[in-house]
Parts: sequence; C-alpha cells; structure tokens
Amino acid sequence: MKSTNAVMIDNYFGLMRGLSKEHKIKIIAKLSNSIVDEVAESDRLVDKFYGAFKTDKTAEDIITEIRKSRTFNRTIKAF
Repeated sequence: MKSTNAVMIDNYFGLMRGLSKEHKIKIIAKLSNSIVDEVAESDRLVDKFYGAFKTDKTAEDIITEIRKSRTFNRTIKAF
C-alpha cells in the first residue's frame, strides 16, 4: 500500500508528464529553490541566537564588570 505522499507524487508526475521540457525545467528549478530556501531559513534560525550580544569589550572586561556589580546584602544574625 502506497503512502499518501507517494500517491500525491504519482498524481503530480502524471499531470506534468505532458509538459514541455522547458516547463519541466522551470518546475525542477522552483522545487530546488524551495529546498534551498528551507535550508537557508533553518540556518537563519541559528543565527538569531549566535552573536546576539555584541560589544567591543573583551571577555576580561565583561567579567570584571560583572564582578564589580555584584552586591551582597545578606545579613547574618547572631544566635
């Protein structure tokens, strides 16, 4: 028994069988471009997270700044 996707592919192929070579090439190009677009979109998704924090400071400067900004307001009560 064929899957739904296999049946759809067979149906589309039946429709395209009568097309000219030029039209078949255009369809191939559009399908190829849609695959490339999907891959590019998934690459862009990763780019949203990579490099999101941009600064000219060095890692050491950032670490120093974070350590200086720490505040300790815990009070220890005597028994």
